[in-house]
Amino acid sequence: MEDELDDRIIYQTYISHVKIMSRIAWSVPLKISHITHTTYVSQVIRMFKIYLFKPEFIICGTLLFLLLFYIQALDIWSRNLLGRLQYTINKPRTKVDKLSLFGVGDVEKQSWEMKSGPASAYAIQGRRPKMEDRFVINDNIKDTGVAIFAVFDGHGGEFAANYAKEKLIHNLSSKISQIKNIIAGKPIEGDSCEKEDENDFEKPSTPSLSDRRKSFRKTSSTTDECIKGALEITDSEILSKLDNMQPITRNSRPLKLTPSVKKIPITSYFDKFGVVDYGKLITDEVLAVDEKLVEIAKKSLDVAGTTALIAILEGTKLIVANVGDSRGVMCDSRGNAIPLSFDHKPQQVREKKRIKEAGGFVTFNGVWRVAGILATSRALGDYPLKDKKLIIADPDILTFDLKDHKPQFVILASDGLWDIFSNEDAVNFIKERLNEADYGAKSITLQSFYKGSMDNISVIIINLKDRGFGIYNGEK
Repeated sequence: MEDELDDRIIYQTYISHVKIMSRIAWSVPLKISHITHTTYVSQVIRMFKIYLFKPEFIICGTLLFLLLFYIQALDIWSRNLLGRLQYTINKPRTKVDKLSLFGVGDVEKQSWEMKSGPASAYAIQGRRPKMEDRFVINDNIKDTGVAIFAVFDGHGGEFAANYAKEKLIHNLSSKISQIKNIIAGKPIEGDSCEKEDENDFEKPSTPSLSDRRKSFRKTSSTTDECIKGALEITDSEILSKLDNMQPITRNSRPLKLTPSVKKIPITSYFDKFGVVDYGKLITDEVLAVDEKLVEIAKKSLDVAGTTALIAILEGTKLIVANVGDSRGVMCDSRGNAIPLSFDHKPQQVREKKRIKEAGGFVTFNGVWRVAGILATSRALGDYPLKDKKLIIADPDILTFDLKDHKPQFVILASDGLWDIFSNEDAVNFIKERLNEADYGAKSITLQSFYKGSMDNISVIIINLKDRGFGIYNGEK
């Protein structure tokens, strides 16, 4: 009996233990889970009612979203998104580049290249509806041993960049040739520059209002062939600015030219030792060409403008003149990046002060702009802004002795490159590709496109590595 009693107690204890474990295993977790999920959902709904569904929260959130969308839209429109989309629709697409709206083949087709002596250039239209850049390579001006290189980045139309490329480079080359002949005691030819007339250069006819709107299109090229077959896309942001401007006519905006640049004797550009003051020569020629450009542009109501980056190389001397935001960089013997120019941007203290003193203002519309229109504070042309001295064409001149730096190479490029590459990054990129046939000009141009540059891109590479302390002798 005692054994049966013990077995019954053990059995009852076992049954009670199982029931307790069953409750723990089934009842308790279910209740906890139910409480947890119900509480979580109710708390979320309660938070939405308390905070998210309040009118003030909805209004503030909507305004914040619209503000962010507006800022983003300004930046996109300023880079001519509409032009990119229309161009993409009208162009046949080949192999697709994931980082762009263009096929890779299209980029190659819209490119221009040149190699002469130690210099090579490569340029692409990129994501712009038209090619605006121009470049110049002349590695030995009329056998004088002087080389001239230039990059022009046009805006608002092709006229200014075209004019600067043709007239400014022609005038500089002609003056340099005359100076060298005088120093060498050779007879000089007549100064063809002074015989030029504004009719020697094709200028657009006086446009109607619709034609005047079209003059804001981006329509420049690196070579004259670029103009053929280019699509015409309107820059919506600039057009909106134009719509708010007072109509520009000869009656409402009379010709207000600066006093003509006085004729300067050619002998004033060099001393008795035959040392040429290239800084003075470039400055005088840039201002003279700009004055003539503005005069012609006013008669035809063409508002185009262009930046200018000009480098003159003679022996161990390198002279760089800059107007605008194209830029030059030199790689010295140690691989360091040496700036050859500094961008003229409206937000810079010096430029902003000058603009305000002239009665203008600087605003941020995607980028900092003069009067809300132009993203560079210095340029050739741009006569509506130049009338009130908001934009000037005075170049900054820097002179370098190559014996001090012993450079490996020089990079001259429009801002389409510098929007992506810093000075140091560009130098490091070219150092690894200087042995390429074009000294890396094509590689860095395409790389900046693939990385998202929205502008035309033009790059000139001057290879000085094998010239002995960077000495350039003008040989082809």
